[in-house]
Amino acid sequence: MAGHAVEHDYHLIPPSPWPFLSGVACMIWGLGMVVFFAGLVDRTGESPMMEFFFANGLDSLKSTMTGDGSVNGGWILLLLGSLMAAYVMYGWWRDVARESEAGDHTPVVDIGLRYGMIMFIMQEAMFFVGWFWMFFELGLFHKVRATWNPDILENAAGYADSMAPGVTSVNAWHLPLMNTLILLLSGTTVTWAHHALMHGDRKGAKWGLFLTIALGVLFTFLQLIEYAELYHLRETGHEAWIGNDAYGSAFFMATGFHGLHVLIGTIFLFVCWARLMKGGFKPEKHFGFEAAAWYWHFVDVVWLFLFAFVYIVFAIGGGVH
Repeated sequence: MAGHAVEHDYHLIPPSPWPFLSGVACMIWGLGMVVFFAGLVDRTGESPMMEFFFANGLDSLKSTMTGDGSVNGGWILLLLGSLMAAYVMYGWWRDVARESEAGDHTPVVDIGLRYGMIMFIMQEAMFFVGWFWMFFELGLFHKVRATWNPDILENAAGYADSMAPGVTSVNAWHLPLMNTLILLLSGTTVTWAHHALMHGDRKGAKWGLFLTIALGVLFTFLQLIEYAELYHLRETGHEAWIGNDAYGSAFFMATGFHGLHVLIGTIFLFVCWARLMKGGFKPEKHFGFEAAAWYWHFVDVVWLFLFAFVYIVFAIGGGVH
């Protein structure tokens, strides 16, 4: 009631545009994903404007690679949605940081933020659980699928040789092993940074965080090199699995989405490093940094599972390039 002191531990924020804008960004981003990967209209030449914006956006990449001269704008919605989502995250988290600096984050609010981050990581984990479920189901029962009615499952017989044993996989002991060591090392540096901050050693925290970011960038760089090599092998006809079987699809979906998580985590840590350089974070109050560290450790653990099963197990079951 007006005129009375606040008698609860919750921080009631003023009206915020971010929930609404985040919904709009998600809608545009989701629609952009559909247009980019599948397209909403076919290329017939009857409606050039609709086809430019809503035909399969991957056609642009294929056209660039083949040099046929055709141009497609199916990537525009995806880019717009991604930029809008990035802006919403920046604005929303900026406001949350300002609320913390103003002293609005009571212990109850702080625990709510922690629960929110835990649930976010849990839903991220369930995404990879769903992928691993599909991966193991195909690996264990691909021959069973091959006996299904082709009216129910398109190209059912093709599943017989789509997964290990017999599938050629990436050599786990070259770039993948290097990236594994890089991520494990980055887990130690981010922990060093966190403990340094808790003990008031801001210089150690800055260096630990800087090294973690550098290792994250190096991981992404090496993964791009790996993808470039695989694309070259596909173009020269040495590795048919890259685009023609279930293992190839599973490989690029898993490692690609994990690589996206590494990139997001690197940006997350870079923002924390920038705040730290500007004097932000205190030994007793630095949840933004903790959340970034949690996310980074999650990325580490997921990669260990990917390295063990996508690379090593299939290298044992089949050949390697």
